[in-house]
Amino acid sequence: MVVDRAAPRLRFLGACGTVTGSRFLLEGEERLLVDCGLFQGERALRRRNWEPLAVDPASLDAVVLTHAHLDHTGYLPVLVREGFRGPALASTGTCALASIVLRDSGHLQTEDARYASEHGYSKHDPPRALYNEADADTAIRQLQPLSFRTPTRVGGADLELLPAGHILGSSTAVVRVANRSVLFTGDLGRPVHPLLRPPAPRAPTDVVVVESTYGDRRHPPDETDRLADVISRTVARGGSVLIPAFAVDRTEIVLHALHRLLVEQRIPDVPVFVDSPMALAALRVYVDALAASAEDLRTDLPEDPFGLASVRLAANVDESIALNHPAQPSIIVSASGMASGGRVVHHLAAMAGVSRNTVVLVGFQAPGTRGADLAAGAHQLKALGRYVPVRCRVEVFQGMSVHADADELVGWLAGGPDLPAPDVCYVVHGERAASRALADRLRAELGWLAVVPVAGEHVRLD
Repeated sequence: MVVDRAAPRLRFLGACGTVTGSRFLLEGEERLLVDCGLFQGERALRRRNWEPLAVDPASLDAVVLTHAHLDHTGYLPVLVREGFRGPALASTGTCALASIVLRDSGHLQTEDARYASEHGYSKHDPPRALYNEADADTAIRQLQPLSFRTPTRVGGADLELLPAGHILGSSTAVVRVANRSVLFTGDLGRPVHPLLRPPAPRAPTDVVVVESTYGDRRHPPDETDRLADVISRTVARGGSVLIPAFAVDRTEIVLHALHRLLVEQRIPDVPVFVDSPMALAALRVYVDALAASAEDLRTDLPEDPFGLASVRLAANVDESIALNHPAQPSIIVSASGMASGGRVVHHLAAMAGVSRNTVVLVGFQAPGTRGADLAAGAHQLKALGRYVPVRCRVEVFQGMSVHADADELVGWLAGGPDLPAPDVCYVVHGERAASRALADRLRAELGWLAVVPVAGEHVRLD
């Protein structure tokens, strides 16, 4: 295939005006797609997953993945099925977690399509999955692990991954092509993470592409005391606590916090369940990374930071179903984090209508998800094709977020006094108001040229 290799350009194929669907195309001597994510949330966004990519997947030379979350990796099976044959480059930790995430995504989509077919709700006739486990397995075979801080030649470009401190294996990606350099932050972590080291300092580059999930807000101070109070009050009234949590990293952080509270006797000694096959697999990756002293993990962690010796793992469907109606006050941690799919939807359908229960939301809730509806005070939710009442208490915690907030983003971007400013900074991966707020701060406080691109826009890099 003959591909037109023009002067280096950057095209924004996703994550513009939304926090999902990260896809950024670098076109120079090589054609590199940085991140390959699914759109999530509102139906109009999810429908974009079914649209053809703006370029022929077969024309891509490589994909670079900054971390394993679905909104950065989940489109890879479609890309491979449609003709992409190059390597998907990522850190060792990201490759390990992405293998779990993609396989689980294919399984859940197939199961959701089957359930919709059996119960007669879907806009597709018959209902169908975007991709299945076989598609995911094919894509996983194209993952190619790279070490942090090790420059790698990709055709005519150079790539270097640096720890981003967001989840295990998360990276900022520096790409140098045609005498220009571009830094992609992916999702940037916070200066203090319970499990990970802080993000590596910003590399000096000509262009920066920065996320802005929390670009218009600050995280609250530590909320551990409040979490302990919420759990204690729920148990005292005979209820259970349901925590929708992303299987990768957020479940680990929640278990770490619960373990500390139990050891310190700040919450009642009630059963803690983890009900997510993907979370259980991800936990094993974290445990293995601890044993291997992975570069991005903190060095002061205890031998069992998650309290796995006492956590109860729901390994099969029957055990999961039993948790819909716990026999005693319990804490249930289940995916997905926005309650957009997975086993937690079944738990919500059964538990949300019981006033003594509490749902604890521990991260960003994208518009259009059940989690966002709960956070906004919804009185009913649509789950599994029917509406259920919301009579339980809903508590929203932002202190457990592993995204840098506005102050942390500005501080990391500013760097030290000798770090030069980029020629331009593109602010992406945020709701429009958040992206604009961060761009305004970069202009006002750092004097940067900061631009909020629109979906489909392309810019020259020369």
